[in-house]
Amino acid sequence: MKKWLSHSPFFILSSVTDTGIDCSPRGDKPGEAFRVLDDQTIAIPDRRGNNRIDTLRNIISDPRIGLVFLIPGVAEALRIKGLASISIDPELLDTFRLNGDPPATVILVSVEHAYVQNARATRAADLWNVEIHLQSSQVPNAADLYES
Repeated sequence: MKKWLSHSPFFILSSVTDTGIDCSPRGDKPGEAFRVLDDQTIAIPDRRGNNRIDTLRNIISDPRIGLVFLIPGVAEALRIKGLASISIDPELLDTFRLNGDPPATVILVSVEHAYVQNARATRAADLWNVEIHLQSSQVPNAADLYES
């Protein structure tokens, strides 16, 4: 699974809130969006995004976490369940520098279960078929969605 993960540039991180579940998409070049530290630990730099700290707040109140990793063109996905903690270890932060800047925190995931998700959903959706991909102009943008 480590070799499979080394090719994944995108994942969805799910954390538990007081009112349910929160899902956050994360992505970067393979090896930069997250790193497998050992057989049981994944490190995720908490990069600047929309400047919300929902995931960090959720982890503090409930460490349960779920991850779904995708590789463009590969129909299977990898699902991981575990417990998360937040690190501010300067040495670890330094290993995740992006454009010279370290992240403020790194989420450490202690892997409890890992599963290969079969390809049924991505095949049924024809997710990786570029011939049916939409242009961004064909769907409402973020500003349009907030106006509705």
